[in-house]
Amino acid sequence: MLELFEARKQQKIGDTLLFLEHEPVITLGRGTKPEHLLVSREALAARGVDLSETGRGGDVTLHAPGQLVAYPILDLSPDRQDVRRYVKDLTLVMQRLVMEFGIASGSYDGYVGLWTDAGNPARWEGPEHAASPVKLGAIGVRISRWVTMHGFALNLTTDLDWFRLIVPCGISEHPVASVASLGHGRPEVRASAERAFELFCEVFGAEALDFSEGDPAGGS
Repeated sequence: MLELFEARKQQKIGDTLLFLEHEPVITLGRGTKPEHLLVSREALAARGVDLSETGRGGDVTLHAPGQLVAYPILDLSPDRQDVRRYVKDLTLVMQRLVMEFGIASGSYDGYVGLWTDAGNPARWEGPEHAASPVKLGAIGVRISRWVTMHGFALNLTTDLDWFRLIVPCGISEHPVASVASLGHGRPEVRASAERAFELFCEVFGAEALDFSEGDPAGGS
């Protein structure tokens, strides 16, 4: 990702979108508070969980199998130079994807990411009307010279017990959820990545050139 990020800044490659499924890893954003890591580094290592400091914004988060991770490496110049709009568009991609599994979702003022109501996942009219707000997807980005890196992580079938190791995104008052935990199927990461690629191109008004497994040259 870092190599592609630098190559995009130098205009050596076009816009590129990476989809991944990580082995268990906890990542620390620039805003991470030490107390939001609930176990020691030694305990993490004993459980086979990597710990990585990153240059993205936000607090601590976790990636694990069953989670769709997207790393857009895009040049937002000249007509998309708006960080709020970019984050909103990333949220919209996730929102449209989970809608296809019967989950209504949206934003929650003051909390970045994708939210739904665990009490009634088929309906989202905002957090003020939700019986049990839960976070389905996290967003953390870095933008340099209007080129982006990092992106979003959407919980599809992720084992939510992994999140007990941290205070996810620094939010202790609301839990995380997954498509599976809400009873809306067990979507595969690969198939979801292909659909998310199509939705990403729709939301960003991009032409889809290629979707290739293991090929970082594929882009949108």
